[in-house]
Amino acid sequence: MTGIDSVVLESVIVHKVGNPTRSEQLILSSEALTIDDHFVTGLLTKYFLTPFNEAEQYQFSHLSDLSLNEVYTYVQTIFNEPASFVEQSKLLANFLYAKSTHVKVKDGELYVAKFTNLPFGTEFISGIGLFKSETKETFLQLKTKQEGWGISAEDGIAINKLDKGCLIYNKDGADGYVVCMVDNTNKQQDTQYWVNDFLQIARRANSYHYTDAALGMCKLFISNEYQDKFEVTKTDQVDLLHRSMEYFTSHESFNLQDFGKEVLHHPELIESFTQYKSQYEVAKQVVIEDEFSIHVAAVKKQQRFFKAVVKLDKNFHIYIHGRKDLVEKGYDEKSGKQFYKLYFDEES
Repeated sequence: MTGIDSVVLESVIVHKVGNPTRSEQLILSSEALTIDDHFVTGLLTKYFLTPFNEAEQYQFSHLSDLSLNEVYTYVQTIFNEPASFVEQSKLLANFLYAKSTHVKVKDGELYVAKFTNLPFGTEFISGIGLFKSETKETFLQLKTKQEGWGISAEDGIAINKLDKGCLIYNKDGADGYVVCMVDNTNKQQDTQYWVNDFLQIARRANSYHYTDAALGMCKLFISNEYQDKFEVTKTDQVDLLHRSMEYFTSHESFNLQDFGKEVLHHPELIESFTQYKSQYEVAKQVVIEDEFSIHVAAVKKQQRFFKAVVKLDKNFHIYIHGRKDLVEKGYDEKSGKQFYKLYFDEES
């Protein structure tokens, strides 16, 4: 997140949350932390907020009724009744403890924090943060003694990496608030208790979401479906990856029909892509509109996955940035090996 220098950390409370299946305890605090050091407050604020991508937004959800989403309800109460902060934070810790039953869930500290002056677009608003620290690091502590120095090893929190976090902006509360999320541990599907079981959040339907999902779909289609259904070479795949990314970087908006004409060209490929889009939406439980504004931040995020590279054994990588017609593939009978021939004007 950018622009956090203006953010005010109003209050923060810590609860110890274990894994009940391992008979680990839930230890609740009765009051918020007392922090008298402005330097420590600044470090905490940076630790909490830096990892978030404010463009990647979610909202609280529920299959039947949003008011049945526990975290949403507790957070809403804090926003409406600030004096209930401590009690609602205990309810949040209790709920997280109840959802921490998977064998891979680690114990840790749950921080519940209140912020003011959070940047949101052109506004500055209040927010609530939920952060869980699961990873401890060992550090050395030097201490002075009469005869010189002493040294000891202690365990502490690595403030450069937030394990799990959720930042709730006090915005669009009736629709589930605007939520940003971080989950840097236990990313396997069976251990995503933080996102699915505890927070119960869904992506917000906005241009960032549509752009991110559409590019992810394109990458999978070209890597899998395109190769399986059509007789194509690796250079064909790389070329289509390049044209797809070029479309998103050179247009302000996406249109499914225009994308088909400009990038896919052939009717059979366009039909296959359209069918794949429908299957992808069902499988990934996402919606990708046929027309939407392209979000630059989502394009930049996905660009690193659109590598136009042909890997040849373990010896060579060919980076292709365009002009597939200048790459020729063949087979040498004498050596019994395949080859690529590259045509160019000058070497740099």
